[in-house]
Amino acid sequence: MINKEQAKQMTKAPGFVAALDQSGGSTAKALKLYGVDVLDYSNDEEMFDLIHEMRCRIMRSPTFNGGSVIGAILFEKTMDREVAGLATPDYLWNQRKVVPFLKVDNGLEDEQNDVQTLKPIPELDLLLKRASKAKIFGTKMRSVIHRANQAGVDAVVSQQFDIGRKILSHNLVPIIEPEINIHSLDKAVAEDMLLCSLKDHLDALAQGKQVILKLTLPERANHYNSLTEHPSVMRVVALSGGYSRELANQKLSRNAKMIASFSRALTEGLSVLQADVEFDSVLARTIAEISDASAAG
Repeated sequence: MINKEQAKQMTKAPGFVAALDQSGGSTAKALKLYGVDVLDYSNDEEMFDLIHEMRCRIMRSPTFNGGSVIGAILFEKTMDREVAGLATPDYLWNQRKVVPFLKVDNGLEDEQNDVQTLKPIPELDLLLKRASKAKIFGTKMRSVIHRANQAGVDAVVSQQFDIGRKILSHNLVPIIEPEINIHSLDKAVAEDMLLCSLKDHLDALAQGKQVILKLTLPERANHYNSLTEHPSVMRVVALSGGYSRELANQKLSRNAKMIASFSRALTEGLSVLQADVEFDSVLARTIAEISDASAAG
């Protein structure tokens, strides 16, 4: 059964969702921004050890708690590891009142029809069973829309909801993320297409089932407001999509019913070289700024 207290928090609580789910090639990029050079590790295992240390530092920081950070998206290896001697999902919820989510996708297919759909996830059922056992609340999977191509947009959304229904059958709440490339030449048109496609698929969901939508900040303020009121939507969250934190917060503050789910914008300004006092201070300011932007509009 879905945890009712966690569902209530994800539906109504102020704050935002932290994205701590970098994997594959994005892990090295995240470490580099944190001040860890590729020469500081010699294999993937060492790389993941270092990114886990960074994530632990964030999760243990005093202001990383349910008062502002209502949820956190984890990479599989993060779910399987510990923070302060506790399994990561247990630490997040029982010590910090942060709802844990799990990234379940295997990355993106090559571009076709101006979009990138999800690669196959043959291990999904097993992963979802492990997630449920680990007391994960929900999942996340990311596709990318590069241009306003109706066939491509429909393919992305259809695939997301097909997999989403399987996730719902495991009593987990899927975060559906059809990202629109912020550099798209016809981004606003793609957003119109996406809105219509999402509405159609939400209308077709079984009664009582809910998903979370993670969407690129739109060109027109409050473009996705109607989705926030759909009975099959638990929450609409926004990805930073490559915008700087300052610009992402500005755009977010103009969208009244969206809250943040930032990754790079969350860790911007953090460094492995910072003493804990400085690290915690920078992160506290970041959390306050993102939380304020999520509450604005």
